[in-house]
Amino acid sequence: MTDLATRTGPLRSGGAVRRAAPGLVGYAAVRALGLVVLALWSAARGTSPHTLLAARWDALWYTRVAALGYGYEVRLPNGDVHSNLAFFPLLPWLERLGAALTPLSYADAGLVVATLASLAAAWGIFAVADHVYGRRAGVCAALLWAALPVGIVQSMAYSESLFTALAAWSLYAVLTGRWVTAGVLAALAGLTRPVGAAVVAAVWVAAIASHRRSRHASGDGGHVAGRAIGMLLAPLGAAGYVLWVGHRTGEGPLGYLDVQAGWRNGFDGGYAFARFIAAKFTSLPSAVAGAGLILGVTLIVWLYVVCVRQRQPLPLLVYAGVVIALALCASSYFGSKPRLLLPAFPLLLPLARALAQGRPPRSAAVLGSLAAVSAVYGAFWLNGSGPP
Repeated sequence: MTDLATRTGPLRSGGAVRRAAPGLVGYAAVRALGLVVLALWSAARGTSPHTLLAARWDALWYTRVAALGYGYEVRLPNGDVHSNLAFFPLLPWLERLGAALTPLSYADAGLVVATLASLAAAWGIFAVADHVYGRRAGVCAALLWAALPVGIVQSMAYSESLFTALAAWSLYAVLTGRWVTAGVLAALAGLTRPVGAAVVAAVWVAAIASHRRSRHASGDGGHVAGRAIGMLLAPLGAAGYVLWVGHRTGEGPLGYLDVQAGWRNGFDGGYAFARFIAAKFTSLPSAVAGAGLILGVTLIVWLYVVCVRQRQPLPLLVYAGVVIALALCASSYFGSKPRLLLPAFPLLLPLARALAQGRPPRSAAVLGSLAAVSAVYGAFWLNGSGPP
């Protein structure tokens, strides 16, 4: 695999901002286009873009945690129990802090957090791609992430942007040998979403691999201590919350799994998702959707194989692999899978690398077309079924 120190160390803050500026400006422009199209589409349909972004679906659960804390649940007629303990606490904590320090409501504070976090995530994605493949690839990676079909979620009061920001910067810290920083950010990612386990796995595997490479090197004592501290810190966020939920529910260390079971969510290796796809082929209209799902899964697997063949750094491969596995092998909420794959940004690096090596006009045309499609699809999606 590519060595963690493939490029020079991190730039100073001023130089880092200037280096990332084209990617950040481009990212903001793509997301602004998506919001403008959403506003126009919503106006035509008589819906509120603000409500769609901040007061529906999971955003309501997060703001309820921010306002009232944990303990709220909904019992469905079929006996399922939807508990807000399924939602990790970092985003609602930040919403509560924002509402306490400003006149904003919890929902609006969530939008501010998502907006800032999405820019931080784009910067982190740029930093990782720049470190591995160079500046142009970094810019293209940030723009590709902005222009994903479900990129509108990055502008919603959801936790995907916050998680991706923490994950990307944790991975960048690993790539540049800052193990304690990587551990702290991994712990915060673990307080944001269950998939924080992917960041923890990346930190642990990279630290072990780094130790094996350098255990015979002289003067490595400081790095050994840093790696050990980073490894100890990384799982504290996720483990702390999961254990707290188990204590609160009285179900012990596995109590969080019982909470997820109440949402009919679990890990079955992809069996339920495969059955869901197979059921699409019972009639002609739905068979088209089934074929699209198969194509999408094939594309994701193919991109991951390309990442392996291009010898991406080990922490990126571990992180992306765990994110993909957790997203595709969950047993329910199949419509959420594109959204759950948003944090798997290393899959975009082969595409970013190819665009960076192409002619600028052609690359700009590709990225512009993707941005336009993303904007239209995002407006259509939120005004229709939207994120489940």
